[in-house]
Amino acid sequence: MHEESVIEQLEAAGVDMVVSLPCDKNKRFTDLVHERMRVVDVTREEDGVGICAGAYLVGGKPVMSIQSSGLGNMLNAMMSLTDCYRLPLVVLASWRGVDGEKIEAQVPFNSRIPQLLDVYGILCYDVSTKDDIPEVGRAIDDAYSQGRMAVVLIHPKLWEDAKRLDVPYPPRVRSVRVDYARDSGEPTLTRLEAIGEVMRSIGDDEIVVSNIGVPSKETFASRDRPLNFYMLGSYTQATPIGLGMALASDRRVTVIDGDGSLLGSSVFPVLSSERPDNLTVVCMDNGTFGSTGNQMNQSYLDVDMGSVASAYGLGDVRCADTPEGIRGAMAGREAMRFVQVPIRPGNSASPNIVMTAAEIRDRFMGALHG
Repeated sequence: MHEESVIEQLEAAGVDMVVSLPCDKNKRFTDLVHERMRVVDVTREEDGVGICAGAYLVGGKPVMSIQSSGLGNMLNAMMSLTDCYRLPLVVLASWRGVDGEKIEAQVPFNSRIPQLLDVYGILCYDVSTKDDIPEVGRAIDDAYSQGRMAVVLIHPKLWEDAKRLDVPYPPRVRSVRVDYARDSGEPTLTRLEAIGEVMRSIGDDEIVVSNIGVPSKETFASRDRPLNFYMLGSYTQATPIGLGMALASDRRVTVIDGDGSLLGSSVFPVLSSERPDNLTVVCMDNGTFGSTGNQMNQSYLDVDMGSVASAYGLGDVRCADTPEGIRGAMAGREAMRFVQVPIRPGNSASPNIVMTAAEIRDRFMGALHG
């Protein structure tokens, strides 16, 4: 079977994490990867881009394994995060829409992927027979040596007639109880004030990932430090980046995210299944899309972010709407924690970050590994 040969390419290249969302065509490969390698299962492909970026930045060597249609979901994150910061990313894409594809809806997007990748300057490798499998190793070596992206399109005929392994399902009997209650008045803190309290609670060796737009500018203004990873783009990817860092490092990682970003993400179930002890997600909850002008979103009146986190089973969920409350919520973190911080809508006049993406990357990695 050719699945083993592909996995051998990953192992030989030193890959230490596979971020996976399965395809019907690569089902045996997906089962084998779970047996032989560390796997992070995602529910949306662009979250895998953030997880891979975070893992790489702290010294990991991840790859993604997806169905090729997921590339359509990933492109903005690939360009505004991976390409912008010049990070490596290898995507093993089970190629749909070709080789006599029987599902009509798979054809329009997937059949044009090589042309699409060419437009964006993304390297494309074609694996259709067993003789092409070494291309997987070459793609990994190139991406990691040059700091760029590579997509390996694996034809369905490579796994033709492959069957799933006999994977036993564990018992699913469970008792579910969600305990989260809060009564809060009108928020009084600004985001800048709340971020300032969070940053004063951060240890010298702790990693901080800050969300795009004004939150990163306010983090920069509150306490600039080399172990801050400022995001310049990639909506919804702050928490996935922090999750990747926490999974690939023993360092404590704090993410300063926002309610709008988290509402648009599919990362909650991944957080619930992984639960790294060294990760804290702080949700600056102003009920608006802050950086675009503070337009109200669903969390302003209808969706409570702490309740959402609890419903996904995150366990240690706190709410803090005062300076003292924030300091208390940031203390004694022995397990993954989600901190909801209700704040007033509005943006400060904090200045732009005076670094390019490459300078942010190099300063961060230099502080981490130097």
